[in-house]
Amino acid sequence: MQRSLLQDGPDMLWVERRGVEMRCGRRRLRLAAMKLPCSFWFLLLFGAGGLVLFIHLQDLSEMVQQQVPGVKLSPKEVSRKDLCADHRDELRREPGPDQRSNSEHSRSPSSAQGLDLSSARVTKGHRKLLLKSAPQEVARGNWGRLLQVQESRKDLMRHVCGRYRGRSARTITPQHVSRIYVEDRHKLLYCEVPKVGCSNWKRVLMVLQGLAPSTQEIQHDAVHYGNHLRRLDSFDHRGIAQRLETYTKVLFVREPLERLVSAFRDKFENPNTYYHPVFGRPIISRYRANASKEALKTGTGVTFKEFVQYLLDVHRPVGMDIHWEPVGRLCSPCLLDYDFIGKFETIEEDANFLLSRLGAPPNLTFPSFKDRNPNAERTSAHITQQYFTKLNASERQRAYDFYYMDYLMFNYSKPFKDLY
Repeated sequence: MQRSLLQDGPDMLWVERRGVEMRCGRRRLRLAAMKLPCSFWFLLLFGAGGLVLFIHLQDLSEMVQQQVPGVKLSPKEVSRKDLCADHRDELRREPGPDQRSNSEHSRSPSSAQGLDLSSARVTKGHRKLLLKSAPQEVARGNWGRLLQVQESRKDLMRHVCGRYRGRSARTITPQHVSRIYVEDRHKLLYCEVPKVGCSNWKRVLMVLQGLAPSTQEIQHDAVHYGNHLRRLDSFDHRGIAQRLETYTKVLFVREPLERLVSAFRDKFENPNTYYHPVFGRPIISRYRANASKEALKTGTGVTFKEFVQYLLDVHRPVGMDIHWEPVGRLCSPCLLDYDFIGKFETIEEDANFLLSRLGAPPNLTFPSFKDRNPNAERTSAHITQQYFTKLNASERQRAYDFYYMDYLMFNYSKPFKDLY
């Protein structure tokens, strides 16, 4: 027995020594870990937390992507702040605006060259337009495109105004707002520009105001001579200022020389008991050599060349008229800073987009019918070219110069190659 213990003793001692060494090794590791700097443990914990957060966000992102396509939110479920932020994100993603009928001018450095018109922002005017959610049939991508078009148009208008108007402050007078119609229900101010769909716009205002159930039931005379709509200059100073500050100010424009030809065709090539005697007779008397007694008496038969001579004469035998007055003088865009600028070339799309933003009745859309001379072909760029071939190069240039600020402010390209 004693011998066995003696024989086994070295092995037992070796095992016991190995156990002591292992226990000492673990103790040394613990001591070494305790001596590590605090920053190492902080980084280790921070990294583990970041990994957990990343996994959580990835799962959340996948869940949102699965839910978004089918979401339909009512106006009550979306705040104005959230809606504006959503449109602001859309504006950054959409392609460049206003590419249909407009191009940059090359005549002057002020023709928007160098302007960054692609950066869009949601302004006070847009917040007024975004109070109502759009009809479901309007694609959300279209909202962003049309809002970006509005931003580029307004940015250019403000740029041109800032360059040419100067820094002198001007007081708004009743004369500046005499062409603006008021619709109080939807807080809308519309500046009338003749030959830019103004008859149909007045019909829309009458429906919005509750004066008629639909635009189709309103006759031309009721639109222009019924006095159903109030103008902004009929209010006192406080009423004017309050509406200009809080209502949506709307302006629709058209290619200037095309608008001029449209006005001439309407007023001088068709029977008219006002424009023939009031404008026709003095124009014929002044610019037509050997005019007949009949022409001098009735004022009928004014030619387009005679009409343009009258327009460009600094000593006109008869004053200007709203049908060919430049938009810059009619509606004072540099003073009033319009919230919405529509164009005749895209009038139905622009007008219906505006109506949806204002919360108009769903069945109200901009009418496309022509109530005066419905069988006559609408004035187009081709027809405008035909009329201006009757003028020489100098007359064409002077006519363009007469409307130059409208061309510049609303981004219309030069209509003739020989213009400078």
